Amino acid sequence: MSNSYLETIRSFNGEIFNLLYHQRRYESVLKSLGIMDFKNLQDYLNPPVSGLYRCRLTYDEQKIDVTYHKYEKREVKSIKLVYDDEIDYSKKSTNRDELDKLFEKREDCDEILIIKNSLVTDTTIANVAFYKDSLWYTPKKPLLEGTTRQRLLDEGKIIEKDICVKDLKKYSKVALMNAMVDFDIITQYDLKDMTC
Repeated sequence: MSNSYLETIRSFNGEIFNLLYHQRRYESVLKSLGIMDFKNLQDYLNPPVSGLYRCRLTYDEQKIDVTYHKYEKREVKSIKLVYDDEIDYSKKSTNRDELDKLFEKREDCDEILIIKNSLVTDTTIANVAFYKDSLWYTPKKPLLEGTTRQRLLDEGKIIEKDICVKDLKKYSKVALMNAMVDFDIITQYDLKDMTC
């Protein structure tokens, strides 16, 4: 296997969050590659006992490595729409070249929202959800099926729906979802390049 994959896992004061969902995705990636020899990720995690950390677990068919990074949230207040009908990031790979190239198009914005075949997908760092009529909707076809997104779907807190770029103006709020920020409602934000 030429590529390696990763899980970003939240740890606070030594407690590890949502490991079941990370374990499931790790096993799903290996299964898709024809590998059935799964490790228990818990056995590889020993985060610092004080503070908020991003546990970066990388793996391939041979080994698992973990590094720990003190986490500081990146503020997102402006989001630029970027279009790419070919991008594929269906597995959480350590190779983020495609995402990095799109991120470079953000101009003066903090983050980008990737539009694929006229449908909203993800930002470079998180799944997204949009608020309308007292409900939160998340794109049915994200670039990556995130662990926090899956947990919130299982809990019935968000609903899958195709969100067309031309319909974005119908939603009143946006939230980012990933392992580190959980469900982060962006209270003040601008969507740039609303060419719809």
